[in-house]
Amino acid sequence: MAEFNRYRSIYSHDELMEKLRKLKHFALDMDGTIYLGTTLFPFTKAFLGGVKEMGLRYSFLTNNPSASLDDYLAKLAKLGVEAVRDEMYTTSIATIDYIKTHYPTAKRLFLLGTPSMVSEFEKAGFISTAESADDVPDVVVVAFDKTLQYDRLCRAAWWISQGVPYIATNPDRVCPTDQKVVLVDCGSICECLAHATGRRPDITLGKPDPNMLSGILIRFGYEADEVAMVGDRIYTDIEMAHNAGAFGVLVLSGETTLEVCDAAPKQPHLVCDSIEVLGELVKEAHGLK
Repeated sequence: MAEFNRYRSIYSHDELMEKLRKLKHFALDMDGTIYLGTTLFPFTKAFLGGVKEMGLRYSFLTNNPSASLDDYLAKLAKLGVEAVRDEMYTTSIATIDYIKTHYPTAKRLFLLGTPSMVSEFEKAGFISTAESADDVPDVVVVAFDKTLQYDRLCRAAWWISQGVPYIATNPDRVCPTDQKVVLVDCGSICECLAHATGRRPDITLGKPDPNMLSGILIRFGYEADEVAMVGDRIYTDIEMAHNAGAFGVLVLSGETTLEVCDAAPKQPHLVCDSIEVLGELVKEAHGLK
């Protein structure tokens, strides 16, 4: 195992400082990075405030589509973090954008997801089909569904087996939590459907798909290496950073352990105990204390 004391990088210290000085935007994973379950990390507000004080930007990216944008904003506000819709990008929004681009005539969707997620699609003009063999969808969308019902799972399997276009919102196997329970996520639900139907999603959106960062790059005119993807998962957050050409920061405050990180074929550019340490390093790079 490589030496570790609060942080380590694939770069020398001087090279790391140069890379950090170039950053203009921090794309922040949420669960496991700025909070865990329902608990805000004690260093989150200071990190966000420090980023703004340096004239830099941040946004919140999450592979969890179970809540609507308004739900996420309300959760952040309850935790004491003020944010606006333009600072949020979820896999629900990524899926909506993808369907509108690649299936422009699609209107009727079979949505295996929470009521909050369904409401986000309905706000975008889509119709959620019923659990009925007579209500044929244009596209099947499978997501992290904390309200999963067996009959709807079976109906999704039926439409998938019939060749209806099939999109998964995210590849995550489990969702981080501070509770004594395993939260089965979209990737695991898709494994169940693959075992039942012999078919996998036509596309799986969310991290590590680099399109999750494209909105930030386009909106602000950034180059990929001016954006840091900060998250707690090797196989989504860091993989996406590599796929997009961005700077990948792994924090050890969520799912991934240092042992798992050491075994990963693609290493993060920077590994930190938490975003608190990242904030200290960015300030050092800018000559601040």
